[in-house]
Amino acid sequence: MHPWLLETLRSGTIASLVMMPPGFVFQWAGWRIGHYGPKVAAWWADQPGPALLFGQHLLIGWLSTWPLLWLLARTRAGSRSLLSGVLYGAAYYVVINSLALPLIFGDRLPWQLGAQTILPSLLVHIVFGASIGLTARRFIQSARSTRL
Repeated sequence: MHPWLLETLRSGTIASLVMMPPGFVFQWAGWRIGHYGPKVAAWWADQPGPALLFGQHLLIGWLSTWPLLWLLARTRAGSRSLLSGVLYGAAYYVVINSLALPLIFGDRLPWQLGAQTILPSLLVHIVFGASIGLTARRFIQSARSTRL
């Protein structure tokens, strides 16, 4: 398997799993989290169940991992992979979850709804990016030195 694909699957899976526990805590506390998973899944299925939602979560995680790996391996961002991952996670939240998805689905922006809408998703996306920044360090070093 190609090293880029392998690392995307490895780091993306880890990051997708690591972001779930804080999400569950926010969900337990009654804060909004995971709002768009079922909405996106409804594009594929009328009644998306837990297996489809989890599979979609992993797929989106893998698709979201590759650009960060590329940035870390091909730019100076790789020299500060944890910080770069945190910034990527925050930027991902702003662009995708706080702007693109609400606009696609005709929802109010999280910025209009308050902290209980913003903070959970922002935090779990930061955890996602930070996880990749940590778990992909060996790959990043290898890719930077050999131009994988």
